[in-house]
Amino acid sequence: MSEAETTNYTIGAFGPVIFKVSEDKVLTFQDLTRSSAGRWAQHDILGKKPKKEWLGPGVDSVSFTMRFVSSLELNPRTELDRLTELERAGKALPLVIGNKGLGTGLWVITSLSQAWEQIDNKGYVYAATVDITLEEYVK
Repeated sequence: MSEAETTNYTIGAFGPVIFKVSEDKVLTFQDLTRSSAGRWAQHDILGKKPKKEWLGPGVDSVSFTMRFVSSLELNPRTELDRLTELERAGKALPLVIGNKGLGTGLWVITSLSQAWEQIDNKGYVYAATVDITLEEYVK
């Protein structure tokens, strides 16, 4: 099958990280969860129940897991390094799923947890999993 005939499905992206599936490459996520909560103040009143005051919306957070396997035409170490660079740079980036932006703007990586699952005797990483948490970034 030629390069032009290869079926390629783009699921979305987090900045330069493109979530896609093709016949020879898989770079996607699983177990995506999104959390949101409003911001409320509580005013205590002597002898009565406290009163609530709506302050506004809070920032949303998104968590998901990515698995990198070398048999799927990926270099797990390269992918982990790329995510680490984004986290350490504190870059605010768009998060798009299914051609639609998630949230009201940009997102930052607030947590990145890596599990290097298969490593050979020369230190080559064959399989790894990363848990990522993003938070909305408001200017």
